Amino acid sequence: MDLTIARFPPAITTRCVCWIDQVCTVRSWTQVSAAASSGIWLSAWILSAHILSVFFSSALVLARAATGAAETVTVEGQNLAADNVSVIEGETATISCRVKNNDDSVIQLLNPNRQTIYFKDVRPLKDSRFQLVNFSDNELRVSLSNVSLSDEGRYVCQLYTDPPQEAYADITVLVPPGSPIIESREDVVSEGNETELTCTAMGSKPAASIRWMKGEEELTGETTVEETYDRMFTVTSRVKFSVTKEDDGVPVDCIIDHPAVKDLLAQRHLEVLYKPEVKIVVTYPEGLTREGDNLDLTCIAEGKPHPHQINWLRVDEDVPPHAVVTGSDLYIENLNKSYNGTYRCVASNAVGEAYDDYILYVYDAPTTIPTPTTNPVNTQDSRAGEGAPQKIDHAVIGGVVAVVMFAILCALIVLGRYFARHKGTYFTHEAKGADDAADADTAIINAEGGHNNTDEKKEYYI
Repeated sequence: MDLTIARFPPAITTRCVCWIDQVCTVRSWTQVSAAASSGIWLSAWILSAHILSVFFSSALVLARAATGAAETVTVEGQNLAADNVSVIEGETATISCRVKNNDDSVIQLLNPNRQTIYFKDVRPLKDSRFQLVNFSDNELRVSLSNVSLSDEGRYVCQLYTDPPQEAYADITVLVPPGSPIIESREDVVSEGNETELTCTAMGSKPAASIRWMKGEEELTGETTVEETYDRMFTVTSRVKFSVTKEDDGVPVDCIIDHPAVKDLLAQRHLEVLYKPEVKIVVTYPEGLTREGDNLDLTCIAEGKPHPHQINWLRVDEDVPPHAVVTGSDLYIENLNKSYNGTYRCVASNAVGEAYDDYILYVYDAPTTIPTPTTNPVNTQDSRAGEGAPQKIDHAVIGGVVAVVMFAILCALIVLGRYFARHKGTYFTHEAKGADDAADADTAIINAEGGHNNTDEKKEYYI
């Protein structure tokens, strides 16, 4: 360290030795008038500053060792205050020693090693990264550029009052992590299987936190934190989940949260293999399939990888001999009722196979040309082996209803005729008293009224 040399009155002098650590220790107190004549003395204000600093600092450091947890540190009942500072590595930190109602007391700033950075507006420490920003009776503000981890610690603001005061400014150096690295256990995964992704954020201070997002869904990962020898942290997070075919192409984001950086993430798109999805489409005819018509079916199959094979078959029976299969199309001409049955399209790839069914029912050829009123409806078409609701033939339903109504009407007519033909036979009052007669003549004679009519009178219910 360079010392400032000046002439000093010989009445009171002090000889001291200053080491490179900026601490001056009084070795002896003598009055040396002979030395005064030499004209070489230490500067009085530098000497006083160091002596007072050494004398009061040791006691104040022990008393304030636990101070500094709050962002603003103010000694109760005193006029000196300082702020804690968080700064990103490589950027500039500003330390402010503020005095309220100052009475011209001297302010100085010390580093964590108790070295004087600034005494009033003079910088004894030869570190050009420290620059004076403002000096007044109420503030000493100093900037520290290109901050590194070695600059972290507690800085001391000292005010030479009676008693002396100290306030502390803790500098915390933040080190952002490097670009995160996201890795997958496998590049391609089949639907229904589990995949595992790993994300690593290296070289941060403090330790970073990691979040996972799959599309709009947040995932929960398992995180481990490792501290290195240089007070840096490496954070690793792993996430596991099962995939479906809907996950194919979905982005998975590894998001890094750290006070020194924003919007830091790594992204990976899922690649999912899945078995085909199969659908049979009726190309022709558009309405009911009738005898003599042609049938054209197309099998649409999508999968990853793309289906390498598509087959047509007839469930439990052989495909008609003159049916033509061209790739994914099935063509049958001149339909008849012997072709009724379930026709199946089967598609397969490396993951698996799937199928769709079409139920063919051939109706009679129309004897007259009906006037179309609504769009015709296809026959039953179930998808991928699962029965879909049957398509309703309104003509068939109408015929069934007509037959039922006709049968009911016929039943009513038969019952009516039966009851009409049933006769009720009984005697009238004119034949009263003839029940016990031996023959018809006697009955007529004995009957009340004495009628000569020998014929039995009968009435009929019609």
